[in-house]
Amino acid sequence: MTTTLRPTAPEQRTGDGHRRRSYDICVNGRPVGDVELATNPHFGPRAGQIERLFVRRPERRRGRGTVAALAAEEVLRGWGCRWVGVGVPCDDTATLGLVTALGYTERNRNMVKPLAGPPELPAGSEARAMTDDMYPAWLAEEKAVFVESLVERGVSRAEAEAKCDADHASLLPRGTASPGVALRVLAHEGVDVGTLWLAARGGIGFVYDVKVAPELRGRGHGRTLMLVAEREALAMGHDRIGLNVFAGNTPALRLYESLGYEPTNLYFHKTL
Repeated sequence: MTTTLRPTAPEQRTGDGHRRRSYDICVNGRPVGDVELATNPHFGPRAGQIERLFVRRPERRRGRGTVAALAAEEVLRGWGCRWVGVGVPCDDTATLGLVTALGYTERNRNMVKPLAGPPELPAGSEARAMTDDMYPAWLAEEKAVFVESLVERGVSRAEAEAKCDADHASLLPRGTASPGVALRVLAHEGVDVGTLWLAARGGIGFVYDVKVAPELRGRGHGRTLMLVAEREALAMGHDRIGLNVFAGNTPALRLYESLGYEPTNLYFHKTL
């Protein structure tokens, strides 16, 4: 039997080079599932993603998904993509097994924690709102790190800088006064030790960034900042808090697990 992808709609293209198209998964011309492919809006048109890969239940465990995924990779190669990504819910064991078998590696994961009452901060630690005079230096550092993370994933520096400017303008339109945003500075015994950026996202409080001064790391300030994040999320009216963590950041992952965060979605990538 021959498994192929058959387009179900015209390809969508944007002026900045992004592409999207849907396909039926066919076995000898008979549809048994569907695939949705696109370039990644976060990493540019050289990064592809499999947004959906579905095989109907009676057709599963026959290698349909494996062949469809390999065919999808060929389509993305033809688009000029250098790598492909896919997101998988943590409880989807079948797809997790498939992407692992095909050589995908975890890039990052989303984690969520339910909230009850506001936690107490350690003695000597206190959080305050970031002031307007601190904001420019904080933002410059935040944007520099973001740009480098995109460049490392194959985005040109010009594209990375343009996306960085657009994203931060959207997320922080009024700086420290941006609605639905908490920018906080943590001090310990009168010394500033770190910063927090938390905002509303998808109906929960979402930690965009936690940063501890390099010379003060390893002293528990990161954990304290996460407690501050919980307090701020509750103050915004959220009963859950979430975050994203990269797979290689083992210290952060262990911290979040120890605080009760649990993974909800895993994101994998593969070089094409």
